[in-house]
Order: sequence, then C-alpha cells, then structure tokens
Amino acid sequence: MAKIAINIATGSLQQDEMIVGIDLGTTNSLVAIIHPESKNPVALKEHNASSLVPSVIHFGSSGELVVGDEAKQYLVTDPAHTIFSAKRLMGKTYNDVAGNASSLAYKIIDDEGRLVKVQVDDRFYSPVDLSALILKELKVKAEHILKTTVGKAVITVPAYFNDAQRQATRDAGKLAGLDVLRIINEPTAASLAYGFGIKKDEAKTIAVYDLGGGTFDISILTINDGIFEVLATNGDTFLGGDDLDMAVVNYWVGKNTFAEDKNETKQQLRLKAEEAKKYLSANDVFTGTFQNENISLTKDEFETIIKPIIDKTITCCGNALKDSGLTKKEIDEVIMVGGSTRTPLVKKMVSDFFGKQVNDTVNPDEVVALGAAIQADILAGNTKDLLLLDVTPLSLGLETMGGLMDVLLPRNSKIPAKAARQYTTYKDGQSGMKIAVYQGERDMVQDNRKLAEFNLSGIPGMPAGLPKVEVSFLINADGILVVKAKELRSGIEQAIQVKPQYELTDEDVEKMLLDSMQNAEKDIATRALVEARTEGEQLLETTEKFIQKNIAALTPEEITATSLAMQALQLSLDMQDKNLIQAKTEELNAISRPYAERIMDQSVSLAMKGKAV
Repeated sequence: MAKIAINIATGSLQQDEMIVGIDLGTTNSLVAIIHPESKNPVALKEHNASSLVPSVIHFGSSGELVVGDEAKQYLVTDPAHTIFSAKRLMGKTYNDVAGNASSLAYKIIDDEGRLVKVQVDDRFYSPVDLSALILKELKVKAEHILKTTVGKAVITVPAYFNDAQRQATRDAGKLAGLDVLRIINEPTAASLAYGFGIKKDEAKTIAVYDLGGGTFDISILTINDGIFEVLATNGDTFLGGDDLDMAVVNYWVGKNTFAEDKNETKQQLRLKAEEAKKYLSANDVFTGTFQNENISLTKDEFETIIKPIIDKTITCCGNALKDSGLTKKEIDEVIMVGGSTRTPLVKKMVSDFFGKQVNDTVNPDEVVALGAAIQADILAGNTKDLLLLDVTPLSLGLETMGGLMDVLLPRNSKIPAKAARQYTTYKDGQSGMKIAVYQGERDMVQDNRKLAEFNLSGIPGMPAGLPKVEVSFLINADGILVVKAKELRSGIEQAIQVKPQYELTDEDVEKMLLDSMQNAEKDIATRALVEARTEGEQLLETTEKFIQKNIAALTPEEITATSLAMQALQLSLDMQDKNLIQAKTEELNAISRPYAERIMDQSVSLAMKGKAV
C-alpha cells in the first residue's frame, strides 16, 4: 500500500522526500536545494543571514553543545573546548597530523597508530563524531527553513579523499540521521554549479582549482553532451586557507614577543591573521593591535609569505595536467572553488600557469553545495541529461608471490569501476589464500600503501595450480572499494569492504606517483628479478616432488645431473642477476623435461592398456 507523506509543519501533502546537497567544509558548511519554482540551485539561509554555517563545535562545561556561529565566539574565550577544522582529521592517525598539532588549540591524542581522536575534558570524539554534529546542525537548519523533514542528502568530498575518508564522511551522515545517497567529488559538483554540461552538444575541457579552508585539489574534467568525465586529479588533503593564516601567525610571532604558547592567544592571533588575509584582498596595508603591540602586514609581505604554499598547489596543477595527457592550451575554462581563491595572488598564479583568465563568477563559498543540489536533483529523477564519471587517484592491486604489486585498477580508472582476475595456489593441498590489497604506483608492494588484508579459507585440498580463485575489485559511485575473492570450483567466497590501514601520511601517498616515475627503471629491473626468482623457486619445488614420486623410474645419471642443476639454480637465487637465474632455470628444465615426458608417456600407456580407442 502506497504511503503519502504529510508535511507536519504546513499540513500539506509531500509528494517526494526532499534530497539536499551538502558541502561539509573545513571552515564552513552549507546546504543547498533546487528551488521548486526557478529550478535553479540555491543555498539555504535565514532571512538576511549567511548561508554559511561555521564548521565549529563548542562543548560547554555543563554538557551543553552548540555548533556554527554561536560556537565560533568560543574560539577565543574557551579554545580548549572549541573544535574547528575537524575535516582535516578525517581518516588520520596522530602521526599524520602531529606536525600540525601545535596549530590546534584543542587536544588530540595519540592512540597507538589508530585513528586520531579529540579529547575534551574526560570525553573523546572521533572526526566522524564531530562531523556528524555539524551535519546534524545543517539538517536541523534545513528542516527549519524548508518546514519539512530532511532525511536524504548528497555530500561532497575533496577529489583526493581516499577510501577511508569517504567512508568516514558517509558514516558521519548516518550518525546525523541522513541517508547519504551519494558521495561526490567537490570539483565535479562545482562544474555542475557553473552550468557546464547542461547544454546539449556542449564539449568543454575544464580545470577545477579548489582551495578551501583545509584541503586542496585540482581536477581536469571533460564534458561532452552531458557526460562528465574526470581525466585526472591531484591535490593535498592537508593544505588550505588555514595554512595561509598560520603562515601569517608565524610571521607575526617572529617579529613580536607574544605569549603565543597560550591557547587563547594562539586562537586570537589566528583569527587576526584571517582578518588580515581577507582585508588584503582589496587593500594594500593591514594594521591593528594585539596584546598592546602594533601589528601590520602589507600586501607584498603577505604575498611573499604565502607564495611557497600556493607554489605547492601549482605543482599539483602540473601533475594533474600531465596525468590527463593534455596541454594548457587544451583547457577551455579554469574555474575557482573555495573561499581561499578570493586571494588575488592565488588568482594571478593560477591564471599565469594556465595562460588564461580564471572564472570565478559563482560564489566560491557556495559553488560546491549548489552542485551537490544539482546532483541531488539528478538522483531524484528530475534531471536525466547528465552523467557523472569520476576517477581513482591511485592504482589499486594485490600482492602476488615475491611481494609484487599486481594492478587490477590502474590510476585514473573511471568510477564506478569493476575488475577481476584469476589466481591459483602454489602448494599442494593449500586450503587458504591471503588477499592483501594495496594502493600505489610502485612494482613492489613494500613501496605502496596497504589498504586491507583478509584470508580466503576453506579451499578444498587440490594439487597446486588446480584451484581457480577469482578476485574482483568494485569501486562504487562513492569511491568505496569492495574486494571479493571466490574459489570457482567449490564456490567458497569471501568479501570485504576496504577499511584502510593508516601507516602512511598523506605526503607519502602524494609522493607515490612521483616516486614511481623516478624509480621506473629500478622497479622494472626489480620486478624482472623477483619474477625470475619466483619461477626458479617453483621449478625447484616441482622438480623435487617429481623426483621423490618417480625416483625408481630415473637412471643414476639423470638423478645426478638433476641434483647438480638444482644446486646451481638454488645458488643463483641468492644472486642479483636475473639473467643467471633464468639461465639456470632453463638448464634444469632442459635436463628434467626429457625424463618427465618419458615417465608421463609410460603412465598414459599403462592407463590405456587393453582399452579400445
């Protein structure tokens, strides 16, 4: 029986449940919808109020909790109980963020390599918990403005967010009471908000430069007849406007004698730096006082301070462009996303790099949420002309014998994506197989990032090489990886949704691509050596078993020659010479092949004796 929803606030029938678009930002967050009359995306806001909700949470001494503008006032008066930039902690361990811990006024704890947590008095909160509180505030605000229940949402994340961070965002939405229908990349959402891809037969290539409060990414997209395709993406999940502010703080601290070790002082100075940054977007000199000392900052000084940070983003732009296989001249539009792109130096450096004027005509603070609202409209079935395709930022694969990386999904594979490959056992009667999943570009798994590991157990006892184990990778539309392993003969199956380990920092991950290029020649040689050793080890094991089983059928000369060839091959395995190992492998093959064929022929003849063919 069909159910009819009733808007309790207005008493009217509600034909379809509202799906909102949410930009869960580092500095500010907001909600957007498609306006029912104009059919255009709009950011939700109270009358004469801002659409932005500061991503700040304050925990009161008596257990009270406030989020947003009301919480922001406590950044100075009660910094130890006021949490900001929680998004930068998503999917991180303490080691990942230890270098930036001094810039935080609140306490983060080291939990033996586990995900970082924030301590507030005797309570502990994960970044998921904190993000859920922000999302819940957005949900309440949206329901108040719309006068209806909001239960479904599309939430955006930086393109460079890994599987753990995407899953954490989804989990936060669930804790906030939201059914998260889709996690989409912020640059894709921004492109939608700029109106690209709406017109039929439109073909454009776009660079989306997204510098927010705490994250940066650059994406190269093509849009052709309503189909969005991300060719390449690059970025840094720990770089943004917060770093510009801290650069100014460090500059002032170096010139003055502030008591900057106090949390309250640190927060006041950070807010002062943010004020100066915004002021210098339209003026040449900022002046003020702090702790009874005069402070100042000229536009030239500011730009000198922040240039090294912007240089990092330009390097990412070059990497993304190289990965896309395009030239700067082939980029039709460069669109700017994120409040930090209001800084004139950012616009100039990006414009100079791409050789064209940047497009910043849409409010950079709202553009991502507006695009999320358009995606929500697509999921609601109201827009059927658009198709969004994102890509994987790094290759995904398995560990094979010898510690080699076997790539199933190369980097920049379009998602949703699926790939499968068959493997087998290398020992007789082997009942289990370790499935170790890695992310990276190097040939040896030790140089890549381990995401997950599980064992496929219960494989029926069979000779080596007989079982057929199919391992499949599926990345869904949210960029979450699911790995399945199935033994095809018996039907034994196991699956896991990847919960990545967090042994490496984001800097390590971002260096993977560069490392792979710098070590390409070395990696090729290492892979060839490992493959030769693996083949040699397998031949030694197979030959030894064959001789033990058929020793009575061999001549003393054959046994002696085989023994000498096996010793020579065993010695070569300890050498760093691929050609030597291959030569000794072939020598053993040449000696064992004739008698192996002879014994096999005798076995076949015996089996067929007396039978008509």
